Amino acid sequence: MFEPAAPPVGPATRCTRVLFSPWCRLALLLLLLAGALTAVLLWQPQRLLADGWPPQLAGGTAVAVFALAYGICTAAFVPRPILNVAAGALFGSQAGTVSSLAGTVLAAALTFGLGRLLGQDALRPLLRARWLTAADRQLSRHAFRSMLLIRLLPGLPFCATNYCAAISRMGWRPYLLATALGSIPNTIAYVVAGARAATPTSPAFLLSTAFIAVSSLGAVVVAWRKRKLLGGR
Repeated sequence: MFEPAAPPVGPATRCTRVLFSPWCRLALLLLLLAGALTAVLLWQPQRLLADGWPPQLAGGTAVAVFALAYGICTAAFVPRPILNVAAGALFGSQAGTVSSLAGTVLAAALTFGLGRLLGQDALRPLLRARWLTAADRQLSRHAFRSMLLIRLLPGLPFCATNYCAAISRMGWRPYLLATALGSIPNTIAYVVAGARAATPTSPAFLLSTAFIAVSSLGAVVVAWRKRKLLGGR
């Protein structure tokens, strides 16, 4: 018996398939990132350190708005240390830490979600290099442990590691939990440094800057020891 021929695919169906194809979604992700980066460059969030926070925003509202702006700016590749220092200078150690951590988790969720939705299908087939497959295997099999180590040690670009995690098979829960816990020490250090920048000889400022220096050195040592795992020689 002959099976009936499949109905012809119309232009609307073909257009939909093209628009939702992996490479079109990746192109959309790149356009979104380029637009966000352009907006941040025009807005210049670093002016907060010089100009201060708008006077019409105060209290808990200011902390919440800053956390939202922190998340969006960090997703657009603004370095977290700058925003952490700004949070400390604007809100002090406690409120600045709360706002920065909330913004960090928000930025992590935004970048991970965008990478998973728009970039994973296009980029996973490209993971053929030895060190890329090793990194993907490490992130996928040991999600919480790997991400916690990445967050505890500074030096790795925040957004880049988020998109790498999104391309892997890492789950949402270990990713966000490791981000929230692992970001605490360095966030506190930078926020305290910003809050006490006016008194650089104070014990709090000296301890925070010492912690930043030691953790940065630790990141270099760990990266050196892990080079063989990623296939480097």
